[in-house]
Amino acid sequence: MIEKHIVLEDIDPVMFYGVNNCHLQMVRSLFPKLRIVGRDNVIRIQGGEEDMAKAEEDIENIRRHILKYNTIQDEDILDIVKGHTPKKDASGDVVIYNMSGKPIKARSENQQKLITAFDNNDMIFAVGPAGSGKTYLSIALAVKALKDKTAKRIILSRPAVEAGEKLGFLPGDMREKIDPYLQPLYDALQDMIPAVKLQDMMDKDVIQIAPLAFMRGRTLNDAIVILDEAQNTTTAQIRMFLTRMGWNTKMIITGDLTQIDLPRQTQSGLKDAVHILNGIEGIGIINLTQKDIVRHKLVTRIVEAYEKRDKNIEINHIDNESFNKN
Repeated sequence: MIEKHIVLEDIDPVMFYGVNNCHLQMVRSLFPKLRIVGRDNVIRIQGGEEDMAKAEEDIENIRRHILKYNTIQDEDILDIVKGHTPKKDASGDVVIYNMSGKPIKARSENQQKLITAFDNNDMIFAVGPAGSGKTYLSIALAVKALKDKTAKRIILSRPAVEAGEKLGFLPGDMREKIDPYLQPLYDALQDMIPAVKLQDMMDKDVIQIAPLAFMRGRTLNDAIVILDEAQNTTTAQIRMFLTRMGWNTKMIITGDLTQIDLPRQTQSGLKDAVHILNGIEGIGIINLTQKDIVRHKLVTRIVEAYEKRDKNIEINHIDNESFNKN
């Protein structure tokens, strides 16, 4: 009799074991000649060499299934042990799967353009209205790169400018002050990575979330770097951020030019950058529209209503200027 230890890397062991260890019990029942014990992220197996080799291979395949789909069912385990291919999404265009096992993929033509631009460029600008999926899809692409080991870390950033508030007026220490600004990034990550694994990645700086001001002076290598809400950067800020790019790094810059919260006389760095960098090789610029909105259908109607109002204000402003000149 021999003994082997298998470490469940990159996944939440609770997901492998199942509720009340139901998945582990199924694995045990499929290998009655082996003694299988799971503790934390280590599985200990005792038994004959031939059965041991088969169990080791199947446990690794189960681990890979969980890593890819973020879920596993009893029938999936049964298929894997019997040598069958588990049922999965057959579309072939899935970026990753969320914590419920649902596929995250492009849901519009422009979202697909964003995915293609990520594959073909080192810097991507995704500009569009709220709900068009630019941030969520960008984070999904970053998580996929981390899982595929094409990047060693994810760095997420936002400018701490929202609705006129300033950090100094918010309660708490610096971490407590900036967390509300970064919460949308946490929300997206929590939908794609098990909570225990996410916390471990953040503790080890594999995933870093920080306000834009913390980027100054850094060179970002071997990473997927995302700047969210970039419409609220100044020209100097976005220039500083873009020049942080290091070797084997991809940058995604997202923003909505209709939701600029900067002081009235301040030029949006995102608007300036998109104009200056358009056409440069290695930089992809994707413009998303109301048609790409994937939130509640009312979000599309709200965006359209506000855009209609803004156009009317602009027309009236031009008419008033013409009248005053005459």
